[in-house]
Amino acid sequence: MKKLILLMTAVLFAVTGAFAQIHKPVKWTVASKKLNNNEAMVYVKATIQNGWHIYSQNIKDGGPIPTSFTFAKSGDYGIIGKTAEPKPKVKHEEVFKMDVGYFTNEVIFQQKVKLNKGTATVRGTVEWQACDASQCLPPDDYAFAVTIK
Repeated sequence: MKKLILLMTAVLFAVTGAFAQIHKPVKWTVASKKLNNNEAMVYVKATIQNGWHIYSQNIKDGGPIPTSFTFAKSGDYGIIGKTAEPKPKVKHEEVFKMDVGYFTNEVIFQQKVKLNKGTATVRGTVEWQACDASQCLPPDDYAFAVTIK
């Protein structure tokens, strides 16, 4: 009898674990385009699952966690200006008591870089938070590298 109860408990946990989901609603890719011998553009694209969104970089204090970029320092390249983003959708989020910008489906962020030696491998990290209508996942990050020749 004890063996039967133990077996049933093990099967229950196995089945429950099989149906547990790890949400990864955002997939990231990176690309670049050389503009001239001294400059290039780095494109960081988020592909967002239907029903989910990520937030703009430009969120006021007290709001959700904004998307943010950190670029590694290197003698091969320098960052020119801030990371650009398209115009976000905006909605009022009562939980924060403020209007917030967000992106659905896909968004491409752009960062201009100065090439100190004509070529470079640009490395960085993007941090973001994904939410849907019922939940927000903990902040996550994606480390990227793109070689510009």
